[in-house]
Amino acid sequence: MMEIKVLKNIMEANDAIAEKNKEIKKSRGLLMLNIIGSPGAGKTSVILKTIEHLGGVCGVIEGDITSDLDSRKMAERDIPVVQINTGGACHLDANMVYRALDNLEMENGVLFIENVGNLVCPAEFEVGEDFKVVISSIAEGDDKPYKYPLVFSKARAVVLNKIDLLPHMDFNREFFFSGVRALNPEAPVFEVSARTGEGIEAWSRWLQDIFQDLQKARQ
Repeated sequence: MMEIKVLKNIMEANDAIAEKNKEIKKSRGLLMLNIIGSPGAGKTSVILKTIEHLGGVCGVIEGDITSDLDSRKMAERDIPVVQINTGGACHLDANMVYRALDNLEMENGVLFIENVGNLVCPAEFEVGEDFKVVISSIAEGDDKPYKYPLVFSKARAVVLNKIDLLPHMDFNREFFFSGVRALNPEAPVFEVSARTGEGIEAWSRWLQDIFQDLQKARQ
């Protein structure tokens, strides 16, 4: 019972700060995405390609257990970025994002929060985002929606990366799509290759439309 109470208190404290983050993003005119995926799914590469297509104002909060390798890739392209090193934690929480927002000078744009590589813990913690996006990849196999149902059920959209590998991998597209549809029938699945650029335009256009609708609603 004590463990359950402690966990409840942690989640309630996190959610309270997440609400503060929502107010911050609203006041700054930001569309804030929580990008979740396994290590090696290509989260950073997809974000970079997406920013190329979106243009306009974009920024990144980069979450890793350690290192700043991915945030340096952003900085090299003059993308506003704040690095969060969790020091062992398997996910970002609302307080980490709150502090990152305090160090990110950005308004009226799309903010990508690249969560720590993990399909379990990040799904359980709200950080104040507008919605979650799952990035999966051909190389990981077609069973991810079945093994990690929570994150796929909570996602507003799913990005299936590395489709250029389809001819070389034993990946059942229909099995993957059926798994997503069973959990989340409203979520679109965008098939992309961050390496070749295939599919990035359609995914970016979907994001752009959501951002524009959000800006109109806030006026």
